[in-house]
Formats: sequence, C-alpha cells, structure tokens
Amino acid sequence: MKADARARLTAGLEMVRGGKRMDPGRSGLLPALTAAMILAALALAGRPSIAATDPRLGARLDPETAAAVEAVIDAARDKGLPVEPLVDRALEGGSRQAPGPRIVASVRSLAADLETAREAMGAGSSPAELVAGAAAVAAGVRPDTLARLRAARPRESVVVPLVVLTDLVIRRVPIETAGAAVLAATRAHVRDRELMRLRQRIDLDIGAGAPPAKAAIVRTRNLIGTFEGPASRLPPADRPGSGP
Repeated sequence: MKADARARLTAGLEMVRGGKRMDPGRSGLLPALTAAMILAALALAGRPSIAATDPRLGARLDPETAAAVEAVIDAARDKGLPVEPLVDRALEGGSRQAPGPRIVASVRSLAADLETAREAMGAGSSPAELVAGAAAVAAGVRPDTLARLRAARPRESVVVPLVVLTDLVIRRVPIETAGAAVLAATRAHVRDRELMRLRQRIDLDIGAGAPPAKAAIVRTRNLIGTFEGPASRLPPADRPGSGP
C-alpha cells in the first residue's frame, strides 16, 4: 500500500511542477497525499461553494452513506475548512465500492486532519496548504513540524515542502529525520524546484541501496552545506553518491 501511495504522490508532484495532467494510477483510501487531492485543493479558489446536498454524493453512494458523509462535510464547512477534498475522498471510495462505514471513517479522518493542519499552520493557510498539511499529519508528521514550516515561510506557500516531507516519509525516511531535513532546507531558503530535486536524489540513493535516513541526511547536507540530522552525526564513509 505504501508503494501505491508513493506512485500517486509522485504523479501529483509532477502535475504541480509541470502543470500537466497525468494518470495518477491506482488509488485507495490511504492517508497519503493523492494527485487528485492536490488538483482539487489548487482549484478550490476558483470553484463555487458546494451546495448543502451534493448531487455527486447521491449518485455515487447509498443513501445512508451519503447522508453520513454530508453531515461530516456540513460540519467541516461550518468550521471554514475546504470541503471539496472531502467530497473527492467520498467519491473515490464510492468508485472503488468501499463499504459505507469505511468511506465515512475516511472522510471523517481527513476532516480531522484538515482541522489539525489549520490549527498548526494558521487560519490564513490556503486550501492547498491545508490538504498538503493534512496528508503530512496522516503520514505521522507532528503538527509542530507544520507550524515550524509555516514560521520558516510566513508569506510563501508551504505546499511543496509539505508534499516533499510526506513523500520522504512514504519512502521510509524516519519521520524525525524527514522533518528535520525539509525544515532545514526551508529555513535555508531553498526554493521549491530544489526541494523537489532533493526528493528525487534521496529516492535515487534509496533505490541504490542507501539507508533512507542516511540518504536524507547526506543529500540535505550536500544541498545546504551543513546538516547532521535529528540525532547522530553521519560518518563521511557512509556517503551515497554525490552526483545529480
């Protein structure tokens, strides 16, 4: 399941970077950030508010499940949370013929993660930032890491740092190491394009056999000049390849 989530997240990153529509591949009710969620969040600003009863839910879900999902969506709307990602999550479950209780639980979990992300990053966060933050929280990232990323970029989007962070966790980089690496790079004013290259290089090193934590530490150190990770120093002898 983690491999499936990784493929979907990589597709989403490529769409964010290149503005191209790509097939996100198979998807399930996983906590990781999906390409569909990224696209929905980025499009929210230009879309009208969802009506109290969304006809898409009634067309895809059984009446009991649709009613339960609508109740979650109504509560999220009342709190000022983006609701289109919740609809998308429910429709995804309906398309895959997931059991009704599972769909409702998944939508409720996403709503809770969106609220947690907003509490951590502030009410001024964009819908895309909240969706990316919710994915990070669902992957196990601590809310205070989200707050630190926001503090490092108070006036700029943190979507890409959050997506890269979530992707590193999916690639089995320990959560504390991944958080420290992305936060250090963000504080060093590394731009989004370089953050995405960092993600790609770490992935290449992991694919070549480097332990995920060491790959993240070395590649971050190569990028910003100094980085020791959250715990111990990495010996130079353990360096993966330093090419692009």
